[in-house]
Amino acid sequence: MQLVLASKNPHKLEELQSIFSSLGVQVISQAQAGVDVDVEESGTTFEENALLKAQAVMRSSGLPAVADDSGLCVNALNGGPGVYSARYGGEGLDDAGRCRLLLENLRGALDRRGKFVSCICCCFPDGGRIEARGECLGSIAYAPKGEGGFGYDPVFFLPSLKKTFAQLTPEEKNAVSHRGAALREFVEKLRAKLDG
Repeated sequence: MQLVLASKNPHKLEELQSIFSSLGVQVISQAQAGVDVDVEESGTTFEENALLKAQAVMRSSGLPAVADDSGLCVNALNGGPGVYSARYGGEGLDDAGRCRLLLENLRGALDRRGKFVSCICCCFPDGGRIEARGECLGSIAYAPKGEGGFGYDPVFFLPSLKKTFAQLTPEEKNAVSHRGAALREFVEKLRAKLDG
């Protein structure tokens, strides 16, 4: 079985390919499927945005499409940046710039709790759909640490491991991350669909 990833993020493609390979499911990029779709993420929830992306790529490719919408929700920022995590601070900022902005906006905040959320949606040409959600609780570090990962990984601290996401190996991160949790739930639902 082949799934098209409804994202142009090479990091997400890598993560999904490693997790789905054990199922015998091949995850390919939009480019490999011959589609170039930019979907406006107009949803107000991670679930809505994942559905919008999966539907658009499935319609364009004619293949099952899987999308992940994820982000960082920080208590002291009333759940922000949330669905705007990738666009936090505007177009001109890169990952490092968004991390700096987040730390600036949390200066003096005593409550540094937050969570990463991942919602996965797969749309099938027959109208079927599989959805899953995962969360990872942690806190926001006072400074970036670690070289791995992407996005907010250098500032997302896991008290239980005493490390940021960026300090974990990819295997350690997949075992505890929001996307790992969502994908494990998704894989169970996909396995049931494939066996059914």
